[in-house]
Amino acid sequence: MSLFPTGVAVIGALDSVGRPWGMTCSSLCSVSLSPPTLLVCVRSGSPTLDALERAGTFSVNLLHHSARDVAELFASGDPDRFHRTSWHLPDATAAGPHLRDAAHAVGDCRVDGVRRVGDHTVVFGRVVRVSVGTGTQRAPLLYGLRRYAAWPSGGSVADPGLSRPEPLDEE
Repeated sequence: MSLFPTGVAVIGALDSVGRPWGMTCSSLCSVSLSPPTLLVCVRSGSPTLDALERAGTFSVNLLHHSARDVAELFASGDPDRFHRTSWHLPDATAAGPHLRDAAHAVGDCRVDGVRRVGDHTVVFGRVVRVSVGTGTQRAPLLYGLRRYAAWPSGGSVADPGLSRPEPLDEE
């Protein structure tokens, strides 16, 4: 699947004593808009998976294009990763750690189901809140072909001045 480029996220959860756990995740998918639901795929046996299953909540930190070092840190398994990057809990309802300097948006999710598939676990998360950063780092970090990249400059489909293709004439 390395040929399929995707956005990069760090999912996080707190264990029963409030210790943060987290890992880099590129297996993230929107499932439903109503109710807002997403899924993440996590290696079975992962301490992050254990923490999020026990807590019943988790955060999804969508990394911006300048956060490659954070993506690599959370992919490394370094036990001190939360001491090496800035994070916080914005309030008592936060579902997991928010990476304040690395994420352009964070989703707080409630576990809505899990399914074991091979050596991974698919976790369905009901999105209860989305926080969008206010900084200048808004372009997402991408990963594909075993390398990181930034979203191409030149706008997005949301830019009002960008031309859109004409609808197909179906006969």
